[in-house]
Amino acid sequence: MEHNNFLVWFFLYAGCMMLVGWYVTRHQKTGEDFILGGRKLPMLLTLGSTVGTMVGTGSSIGAVSFGYANGWAGMLYGIGGATGILLTAWLFGPVRNMRFMTMSEEICYYTGGSKIVKNLVALLIFLASIGWLGAHILGGGLYLAWAADIDINVAKIIVAVGFIFYVGIGGYKAVSWIDTLQSIVLFLGFIVLAVMSVSYVGGWDTVVANTDPKAFTLFGVGKLGVMPAISLSIVIGIGVLATPSYRQRIYSAASTKAIRQSFVITGLLYMGFSFLPAIIGMATHVMNPNLENPSFAFLYATNSLPYVLAMVVLIAGMSANMSSGSSDAIAGVSIILRDIYTMITGKMPPPEKAIGLSRLFLLCVIALALVFALTSNDIIGYITKMISMIMSGMCVTVLLGKFWHRFNWQGCIAALLGGSMTSLSVILTPAWSAALGNPVVPALAVSLVAAVVVTLVTPKNKLSREEVLKMITDERENTK
Repeated sequence: MEHNNFLVWFFLYAGCMMLVGWYVTRHQKTGEDFILGGRKLPMLLTLGSTVGTMVGTGSSIGAVSFGYANGWAGMLYGIGGATGILLTAWLFGPVRNMRFMTMSEEICYYTGGSKIVKNLVALLIFLASIGWLGAHILGGGLYLAWAADIDINVAKIIVAVGFIFYVGIGGYKAVSWIDTLQSIVLFLGFIVLAVMSVSYVGGWDTVVANTDPKAFTLFGVGKLGVMPAISLSIVIGIGVLATPSYRQRIYSAASTKAIRQSFVITGLLYMGFSFLPAIIGMATHVMNPNLENPSFAFLYATNSLPYVLAMVVLIAGMSANMSSGSSDAIAGVSIILRDIYTMITGKMPPPEKAIGLSRLFLLCVIALALVFALTSNDIIGYITKMISMIMSGMCVTVLLGKFWHRFNWQGCIAALLGGSMTSLSVILTPAWSAALGNPVVPALAVSLVAAVVVTLVTPKNKLSREEVLKMITDERENTK
């Protein structure tokens, strides 16, 4: 590949996407316009944005590399993600009607209006958003380093700067339009690469003949192991159920019906899509079974394509990272604007300053995420550890809070601490990590038990949920 050509074509493509983002958001005036699209995003835009995010860094870099190493286990990322988005549609779609702005508002509502919980959760979900954005910078850096033949850390910095322009121009509505257009490129790119990579190595029979039979067992459990396979699918599902960027879509949708329709269609598409990364990974393993870094499997697979198609697919891969990361960047900005700013000043920023502050906070979010990304070159390991540490307790919190009105702030803190401490214990014990794959299953179990026990032995919430919702709304609208 001619590396300079790739950079030229990608910058042209990115420039066109930014121009679209500017055009569709040139009349926005408020912070709510910038970070929630005015709460008017229709079903098709929400669908395109969600598809663009899910078929992103994890699928292109992570799932393909997992398929390269473990065969059909590459499907687990798609199975877990599809299950997570379908559950989110069913369980949390109606949350749209409460007009929350951030996930910390939602959890505050579930726990009696506790300021302690609201502030703690704000910090945790801010870290989660930073962690997810860091994963996308890492994935984009891997793409760019390969395609442009530059140092990987330099590539990560370029990708981080790209996010500043991608998101800073028009905010969430621009991101949704860009993601919708890019999701079409993403799907076509994956389909073309799967077909062409199998053909390149001599057909499906050649792939089967040159792949470890254990990797051809259902979901690769013969090679990966039953417990690690279950843990991976669960951790990816939790990464959807309890991740701020997916909540952002619920809060910004035009209606509950729009969010449910878009999430269900996304889940079904993603379920069907899940086998493509595994196929690409296995075909790449036949091409070259000795890649130094399996994370480059998707990129290496493009050798099977004619030059023009390879360029299109690589740009599609970069689009995947930009789509995924843009939503997490917006989620991080909304947390600073709504939660951390309010925590420090006691009130929301003035409407006329909200967009300017949002762009300033965007710089902070991306800079922090870049620091995370510079510490790792392993997508799957990065994502699973980050989710287990931060999101296990968050998942238990939102599920108990949604359906158990007795749940209180003490139980919430117990859930968060139980999940994090258990995850840390497993990560620091190599034998446990090897047996489990990742810490998510014990983290969820300990978090759930701790939350239920502590809730039952501590006082009930003093305020009703109606009173808490009014309190949150008044604070957000600066009427309190």
